[in-house]
Amino acid sequence: MAPKSFSAGDLLLFGIPVGIVLFWSQKWFSGAGKILYGFFRMSLQLTLLGYVLVFLFRAQSPYPVIGALVVMLSAAAWIALHPLKERRLSLLLQAFKSILLGAGASLALAVYGVLSLSPWWCPRYLLPLAGMTFSAALNGVSLAAERFFAVLELGASPLEARHQAYRTALIPYLNSLFSAGLVSIPGMMTGQILAGVSPLLAVKYQILIMALIFSSAGLSSLFFLGFVIKEGHAC
Repeated sequence: MAPKSFSAGDLLLFGIPVGIVLFWSQKWFSGAGKILYGFFRMSLQLTLLGYVLVFLFRAQSPYPVIGALVVMLSAAAWIALHPLKERRLSLLLQAFKSILLGAGASLALAVYGVLSLSPWWCPRYLLPLAGMTFSAALNGVSLAAERFFAVLELGASPLEARHQAYRTALIPYLNSLFSAGLVSIPGMMTGQILAGVSPLLAVKYQILIMALIFSSAGLSSLFFLGFVIKEGHAC
């Protein structure tokens, strides 16, 4: 079964619930402008992404795909440190190395160990999986970094701060493991089912994705906390 198509005009129906949220956010805390900017930026970014993916999916060489991965990794490292604006530049290398090692190892295991991609740089698989992997690593490192330095400022030792930060980094991913299939149908599984894929095959892919996301976030935040303490940034 082909995916159900819809027009851009059909999306305007969501103007009703979004408009209600806009009204009350503006009334209570003048937040409508930020929400509108968020929707505009999201639409622009996704549209540009669509055109970029069309180009990359047609690539006959691994170099454009590798370039895209480097950009994604660099952006993830930078965005992960958003809560620590004063320390952002000094910790950028640690964040980059952490995501490269943690997310990179998890992604390599998924695409080459489990899926056995051919060619190894197949963009139709590698790029979407890399996006989910780096996004999970970004959030894990961001949560760990914010909590680590917040607890340090309260007088905890670096090791105590590390333990609390690592626990915090894992909370959303543990929650997603517990809720999958009960509270929610995860995103990739939903997309595959809407595209006509067998639900059982979609389940296998989703289990792979959940393991990939969990390990990416867990390993990246683990590496980050280790680098921060070892290289003397815990002060």
